[in-house]
Order: sequence, then C-alpha cells, then structure tokens
Amino acid sequence: MTHTTADLAEQTHPTGEHGAVASGDAGAGAEAGAVTHTVTGDIRTHEGFRSRYLEYDRTVNVYLPPGYDPESAVRYPVLYLHDGQNVFDRVTSVGQEWHVDETAQSLIERGSIEPIIIVAIHNTGEHRIDEYAPTPRPDKGGGGQADEYGRMLVGELKPFIDRTYQTLPSAASTAMGGSSLGGLLTMHLGIRYPTAFGRLAVLSPSVWWDDRVILREVEALPIKLPLRIWLDAGTREGPEVIPDARALRDALVAKGWQDGVDLCYFEAEGGEHNEQSWALRVDSVLQFLFPKR
Repeated sequence: MTHTTADLAEQTHPTGEHGAVASGDAGAGAEAGAVTHTVTGDIRTHEGFRSRYLEYDRTVNVYLPPGYDPESAVRYPVLYLHDGQNVFDRVTSVGQEWHVDETAQSLIERGSIEPIIIVAIHNTGEHRIDEYAPTPRPDKGGGGQADEYGRMLVGELKPFIDRTYQTLPSAASTAMGGSSLGGLLTMHLGIRYPTAFGRLAVLSPSVWWDDRVILREVEALPIKLPLRIWLDAGTREGPEVIPDARALRDALVAKGWQDGVDLCYFEAEGGEHNEQSWALRVDSVLQFLFPKR
C-alpha cells in the first residue's frame, strides 16, 4: 500500500521553550536579521567525538525527553540520526532544520509517542560522501567508508551513549535514521547490524548510488530481518527518485516485509529533496517508529 500526503494528518512544529545548549544561548544578543538558535527542550552537546575507525572527529547532540532524570530507574529507547547538524538547530543547519526536537517534545507531551532519547550525529562536511556511501565511486565524489562509520556508531558511539544516559540498549529499542545519502547509510547499516538496530527511518534514500547497490544488498539477504522500516520519497525530487524508492520497497516486500505492518512506504506529494520537506514527515516517522504502548 502506498501512502500519500493526504493520508497523514496535518503536521505542525510548536515553538516550545528553548532549553540550554552547549553551543550558545538561544537568541541571546542576536543582531537584527541574524539566524538565532532554535533548540527546544534539554539538549546536551558532545564536541570532538573521536573514533579509532574514522579520521575526523564530530559533534554529537543528545535530546533528552521531558521528565528525564539521571537518578531515576526509568530508561528510554534511542533514535540515532545522521546529518545531525540539521536535526535540532537552525544555526548549524544547511538551510532549514528538521525540527525534530520541537516535534518530539510535542508528541511526547501529548502522549502520542513513547518518550525517547534522540542522538544527532553531525557529518564531517567535505568527508560526508566518503563516510556515508557504502562503496567507493570516485566519479561521484568518493564513498566506501560506510562500514567504518558503522563500526564507529555500533562499537564506540552507542556504547558511550548507553553508558552516559538512561537508555534501553536492546536492538528492539534502538532506531537509526537519515535522509539522502544518510538514508542510504541507514538502510546499509540497518541490514548489517540487526542486533544493534530494530527500527529504521529511511527518508529520500540515494538508491541510485553505485548502480543501485542497496537493492542488491537487500536482495542478497538470506532471510527477512526483525526491522521496522519507514521508507519515503518526495514527488518533486527528480524523475528517478520515486521509481527508485518503489524498487527498494518492492525488494523489501519480496523479502517478507509487510507494508502497513513492519514497513511504511510513503510518497510525499510535492516533497522536495531538502530539510524543509523532511521536517514535514518527522511527526509521522516518530509515530510509526515509536508508537505509544
């Protein structure tokens, strides 16, 4: 079943109250016309996260849900998002932001999703293609280090987050998501680490990379994996995007995923390949991945 924009409720991004963030005070002393911080809720910043698998350090932001208490026994599921500089704050974003903090805060306070921790992993700028693409394609700008990125994520960052915060560390309680090459990376790592991640948000994935290598990876799976997958694309992203997204959906269905059960395939009418369009889908993505129990 293909879901369209008309199938989803109208989505808004409430302003909320700005919480403390290590990168600066929200809007304090801003000059007229300057972009100000737009973070909402309790967001912690870890700068210079270092990996033995990757050459470049990165910043990691962590959103904590309302009522989070490090002294409490309550633990929370976790969502890891790539291109983390675009997730919470307009100041660090390329253009617009995803408003994930405002959306999650509103959904949690309304009781529409279970409270979650969200980990936003910044990319490393010009090295993004190398780290996100699973195979090397010098003619497309690089690639080939996605598996090293996966080792960083599963072997270093996730253990750090699980030690530092009140998480539910099991795969069933851990999600990963991203858009474009971040969506490709999410799908690639999701099928390689089903014991680490049980939920995936694959937005506008770059299925085209390396002659649709991700389709071959899905088709090569010996069995269906225990993954709950959101997959989408916008109708104004380019002539090949929807056919590519449908091909990935069909490959997943052929392996046993059921649309409407553990797979949600969504075509965003008028959706473009940008943060503003992806932000409009965050509400539905979170409700599919983390439904209130």
